[in-house]
Amino acid sequence: MSVVTRFAPSPTGHLHIGGARTALFSWLHARQHGGRFVLRVEDTDRERSEAIYVEAILEGMAWLGLGHDEGPYFQTQRFDRYRAVLEQLLASGHAYPCYCSRERLAALREAQQARGEKPRYDGYCRDREQTAGSEGDPPVIRFRTPREGSITVHDLIRGEIVFDNAELDDLIIARSDGTPTYNFTVVIDDTDMGITHVVRGDDHINNTPRQMHICQALAHAPPAYAHVPMILGADGKRLSKRHGAVSVLQYREEGYLPEALINYLARLGWSHGDEEIFDRDALLAHFRLTAVHKAPSSFNPDKLLWLNQHYIKTLPATRVAAELAWQMDRRQIDVREGPTLEAVVEAYRERAKTLAEMAEGSRFFYADPAEYDPKALRKHLVGAEAVLDALTEQLTAAQWTRPALHEAVEAVATALTLKLGKVAQPLRVALTGTSVSPPIDVSLELVGREATLRRIARARELAAGLAA
Repeated sequence: MSVVTRFAPSPTGHLHIGGARTALFSWLHARQHGGRFVLRVEDTDRERSEAIYVEAILEGMAWLGLGHDEGPYFQTQRFDRYRAVLEQLLASGHAYPCYCSRERLAALREAQQARGEKPRYDGYCRDREQTAGSEGDPPVIRFRTPREGSITVHDLIRGEIVFDNAELDDLIIARSDGTPTYNFTVVIDDTDMGITHVVRGDDHINNTPRQMHICQALAHAPPAYAHVPMILGADGKRLSKRHGAVSVLQYREEGYLPEALINYLARLGWSHGDEEIFDRDALLAHFRLTAVHKAPSSFNPDKLLWLNQHYIKTLPATRVAAELAWQMDRRQIDVREGPTLEAVVEAYRERAKTLAEMAEGSRFFYADPAEYDPKALRKHLVGAEAVLDALTEQLTAAQWTRPALHEAVEAVATALTLKLGKVAQPLRVALTGTSVSPPIDVSLELVGREATLRRIARARELAAGLAA
């Protein structure tokens, strides 16, 4: 049997961390078995679904490299199919119209709660002869859940989970306006799309027996299920915005590499010995759905940041540069004139923890400082006129290679009997507007001769003004 998995987000928000992990696990399982990975957009909630979120989900999936083989399918384009199956269930007696008014259901719920019972539909319309308008018009459609026996979910992560049918009420599968509900549409979609394995969050566990009952009513074998535990924040509560970034694209904006996020998400609830670093090939070799932990996982931002720094240091410069280009474009930094982004990556990869930090730090390679740090000016340019004059002379004549530039700066320090820092720091402020940059010879080489001499001249003017 060919393995077919799916990721089925609702476009009511951005692609979040929990959804991305589910997508990753589904994608890995399909790829490991030479199967297919389907993307389905569950957009039947018309009030909350928005096109902007569809775009964000697709962009997030593409950025993570979780390409789908089929789709995206949209549930709103399948209403005719749902209507046909609904009529089939009504005709076979597996579904029935329910005319109970909202007032009756509210009173029922209130009475059950007063008795300490779990609120559930009592089956009032289940076996009654109904006519339109008898108690509520139009009706909802409910599924006739078996009342006897039990149903067992063979979960790939949690093992067998047994549900007593008597605890499951007759769920609504179509609203009074005719729109189908989640537990109904997902069964039809999974069946029609040939889904063999459903990987999803454990908040869906209670939906699973209901969906299996619908499968049985339609004489379809249910898929295998794997319910992934939720992700918690450091405080032990469910991960949310109060814990920091939860949107995948927000992590992109903050300068994380997709390789780092994929690695971290895979390890969030799964392990393979004591190993921490897993590129995509390693995940495909070692990941197993059955090895996913049953307990919730805690999100650790420091571990993700550590992984991001690891990948910045170790990935090929061309790969990191491709992501850095997006950061530079977002900041409207024109990189057409200046060093290659690969050279910038090599200059910063040992210093930067994020690509956002790298992009901000490398502005000076492409444009003269728009402003200068006042503290750096006072500390390093006051009285530095002689240093800047000597640097101008040396750098004008120097070959523009890193070793020659290093020798030129050292020559100025020797000639003026100064420590190297007393020469390098005024030069650094002239180049960057701050007192922080990669090594001075690296910075000089990447800025270039013309821009360096121009910036030293500007710093010389500032130094003279400070001394006045």
